[in-house]
Amino acid sequence: MDDNVTDGLDALRMAVAACRICRDNPARGAEYRLPHEPRPVAVISSAARILIAGQAPGLRVHESGLPFDDASGNRLRQWLGVTREEFYDPGNFAIVPMGFCFPGYDAHGSDLPPRRECAPRWRSEVIEAMPQVELVLAIGQYAQSWHLGERRAATMTETVRDWRSHLGSNSSLAVLAMPHPSWRNTSWLKKNPWFETDLLPVLQERVGKLIS
Repeated sequence: MDDNVTDGLDALRMAVAACRICRDNPARGAEYRLPHEPRPVAVISSAARILIAGQAPGLRVHESGLPFDDASGNRLRQWLGVTREEFYDPGNFAIVPMGFCFPGYDAHGSDLPPRRECAPRWRSEVIEAMPQVELVLAIGQYAQSWHLGERRAATMTETVRDWRSHLGSNSSLAVLAMPHPSWRNTSWLKKNPWFETDLLPVLQERVGKLIS
């Protein structure tokens, strides 16, 4: 790889790691600043052909600094048909959530949405730095809204159900909409068995080809 490309990615990774915009310059005013020290979590890769576009780190990932280092990650790896070692190989997967930092909890103890500051500041720059990506796995409504735009349906279920029209061909950039692998979506999976019977085999075949 060109040394200039490597140096550019390293500089970008360091800039992302040093970002404190959600603490120091929140989009909605000082009262909405992130209440804890930011810890951006992302895997920016010069080689991965698959981009996992999630929502934002949870508390466990915030503490470990390792994306999808939780039960959701275990389910996601099962969906992809990969081992933990394959998943964390940056030659296989880039992992860039819509928000790089744990956003905190709402009054009901659920994770807040990704911070509003992150995607406008970083997402286009990070995506443009990885032109080798061929497949984007858009996990959840925030990633689907960004990566599918007007092609996104009215609901997450409808967007995922329309996966064939988004996946594209083997030679073009494809976007595959997916639900979040959280335990909270277990009932959704039971109501939508086509996700596991129809979509996952195609996903696993595509992933296998792209990481081989």
